[in-house]
This record gives sequence, structure tokens and C-alpha cells, in this order.
Amino acid sequence: MSGFQPFEIIPGDPNHSLVILADHAMNRLPAEYGDLGLPAQAFTRHIAYDIGVEDVTRKLSARLGVPAVLGCFSRLLIDPNRGEDDPTLIMKLSDGMVIPANHPLSAEERERRLNLFHRPYHDAVDTVIAETWRKAGRAPLIISIHSFTPAWKGVPRPWHAGILWDTDPRAAHALINALGTDPALIVGDNEPYDGALKGDTMHRHCSMTGLPHALLEIRQDLIGDASGVDSWVERLAPILMDLTGLPELHQVELHGSRVA
Repeated sequence: MSGFQPFEIIPGDPNHSLVILADHAMNRLPAEYGDLGLPAQAFTRHIAYDIGVEDVTRKLSARLGVPAVLGCFSRLLIDPNRGEDDPTLIMKLSDGMVIPANHPLSAEERERRLNLFHRPYHDAVDTVIAETWRKAGRAPLIISIHSFTPAWKGVPRPWHAGILWDTDPRAAHALINALGTDPALIVGDNEPYDGALKGDTMHRHCSMTGLPHALLEIRQDLIGDASGVDSWVERLAPILMDLTGLPELHQVELHGSRVA
């Protein structure tokens, strides 16, 4: 594992009280894991990472001057957006593809991946949120960026973007409303996924702590090239900056969760 860093922190101005997260930014593996027994093509697919999200996150962070944390390992190795006791933490089968190196998996190897990748990533997220909060003097808004496939099991997905949330609607509704002012966009409210997932990044760092947050899903064909990335950065940058000006999005409010 020599030289492999499981996360990357992009520094930024804490006074904006905004932190951007990208759990599935990269499709990389440490050399010792080879290719997990998969063909190279597997690592170009959504099963390995969230297509387009790394570039969107980097450019948004630079444009807004805010800190960001990127996961630097493929979700096929271990998924940072899952709780430690989630059965899909280390996938044996993903979208019809068997991952040979993940089955069978010893308890020792599972713990090793948690210690080397999953836990350091979440420690970094904790650190950046805490430092931003302390330096800004108010609770930061947390935005997690993901991407989703244009179709699932042959069924087209009509949404251009989706906002996922659990029981704290503050940032989610504000973001849905802001994106919804563009008549060309179809914006999903807890579509194409539900935002309540025990132990995931938003649950762990926000739902359980009362921090304002939203998970933004962008359809991957819309950010699959540089022009698409730039278009979404141009769209999102002023929206997120406006959101940071809302006083209610810098308060700690415990709303509980729909998952125990």
C-alpha cells in the first residue's frame, strides 16, 4: 500500500461555511490489489466510481474557494458511502458483474480494508468539517456529490439531477427549488435513490450531528466530458453560494432519521 493515499483534501476558505464531499470520485486501486480479478473495462463503469464527479468537485471547489474531500479508491474495493455493518460495504456482485477478489473475503481482509481506506476517508471528512466549523464560527453546509446512470435495467431515468435527503429538508428543499427554476431540468426529490441509508456518509456526518446537508446526484451522461462538467459547475456555483447565505442552513438541528 506504499504511497497510496485513500483521500485527498482540497483546502479552501472556511468562512464560506461550505464543505463539498465526493465519496466515489475515483476508480483507483492500490497496486497490491491488482484489478480485483476484473477486466479493465469494469473500471470505466459506474460500478467502480461516479463518472464526472471528480472534475465537478475540483472545479466547484476552485470556483467557490471552499474545502473538499475526495475519496481516492474505487468503490469496488470498499464503499465509503456505506456503514461498516452494511452488507453492501464490499460488493461481491455489482450490476451483474462478479468481483472475484471480494468473494470469499476473510474477516481479516475486511478489517484491513476498513482500516486502510474506509476509516481514514471518514476521519478526513470529520477533520475538514470540524476545522471549517471552528474557523467559521458557525455550522457548515455539507454537499455530497454523486452521479447516476442514464438508465437502470433498461429503463431510462428522466431526471437530470436528484437531491437525496433523510428527515432534514432544509438544504435539500432549497437546492431542489433553486435547480427547479430552470424549466429545462427535471429534478428528482429522493430520486433516483432514497436518501435514508443507515451509516452512509450523510447519515454519519450530518443526520446524526444535525448539520445541514444534501446529497446531489447528477446524471452521468451530463458530466461525462469537459463541456458538461463546466456547464454544471456554472449552474451550481451561484446556487451553492446563495445557499451559504441562508441563516437556517448554518444551524445545528437534530431531525432524527428514518433509519435506526
